[in-house]
Amino acid sequence: MSSQPQKYPESVYDFTVKDAKGNDVSLSFYKGKVVLIVNVASKCGMTNSNYTELNDLYRKYKDQGLEVLAFPCNQFGDEEPGNNEEIADFVCTRFKSEFPIFDKIEVNGEDASPLYKFLKTGKWGIFGDDIQWNFGKFLVNKHGQVVDRYYPTTSPLSIEVNNPRIRNSRCSSSLRFSWDSHA
Repeated sequence: MSSQPQKYPESVYDFTVKDAKGNDVSLSFYKGKVVLIVNVASKCGMTNSNYTELNDLYRKYKDQGLEVLAFPCNQFGDEEPGNNEEIADFVCTRFKSEFPIFDKIEVNGEDASPLYKFLKTGKWGIFGDDIQWNFGKFLVNKHGQVVDRYYPTTSPLSIEVNNPRIRNSRCSSSLRFSWDSHA
């Protein structure tokens, strides 16, 4: 009896996650887009500023191919106690967020989401492996590779989405960001 070798994920596109309604979502859906992945919480001191700025960033760049993917997590100070329906209602009602909210997950420890285990495998220096708090952010290029990681206190609006490491694109010109022409 032979067993197939387990394929190690090469990009975020190799993952399937659950949305807030429990449906499977293949992250390959986001191929050709720049993605900002964020662990979120509804009752954190950084909730208002982060959701407001994530919304601003998303509205500004969504038509150019930016996606924000929000993953609720209750591992930090019990600041995301609600169920998926309550979380989605809170985010959509209070902040009018249009970006997708996914299933509540764990980002650290033995039960961490496989996606987050992958995200944390980069060489992040002072960050170490663990997510420090709510609103840790990962910037993923158009090829599904993590190109940067940001502290929870980093303002979403301060993230340099025109980072030259994410400009190289194999996708069609209709999916190119307007900042692709910037040096």
